[in-house]
Amino acid sequence: MMMTTTTMSNPSDLEMESSELSLGDHHIDFIEEAEKESVPLTASAPISIPAMLCDEKLLEEINPIPDKMGFKIGDVAEILGIKQYVLRYWETEFEVLRPKKASNNQRMYTRKDVENALLIRKLLHRDRFSIEGARNAMKELKAHVKKEKDMTQVYHKLEGINETVEELILDIRKLRQLFK
Repeated sequence: MMMTTTTMSNPSDLEMESSELSLGDHHIDFIEEAEKESVPLTASAPISIPAMLCDEKLLEEINPIPDKMGFKIGDVAEILGIKQYVLRYWETEFEVLRPKKASNNQRMYTRKDVENALLIRKLLHRDRFSIEGARNAMKELKAHVKKEKDMTQVYHKLEGINETVEELILDIRKLRQLFK
């Protein structure tokens, strides 16, 4: 198993780490920031929600999620400790919670769906957001993640250009040595 760790020992020294967030059918890379001081955040498998929204309790809930290809609605409801009809309602209210349906029309949730449902439950139950407030928070998160993805892509392109320029400089130096 892979371990994802994000720590912050000093508020001015942020350790950044790439991760992935599933928003609907889109998988988006972004930069994570830890929110708590001196407390390493860990998960047994790579998590797909930003560390700034995670707390220790949420990570403790995410860690025991079994590695399965799909989860039935009853399994997810049991993991979350809520009724199945609540999950079906959340599907109508939150874009990020759209499980695929099998040929028998049964909902099949992925691990990312379960993580998103845990985040929704955290926003609604522990953080006391209204449905509309949690929906807006998730939409803002999606916009933030998209912006971070764009910035990350630009950064990687600049890194590639920088490497190419360094290679050209080395080639020019080698050519100079040949003509001396």
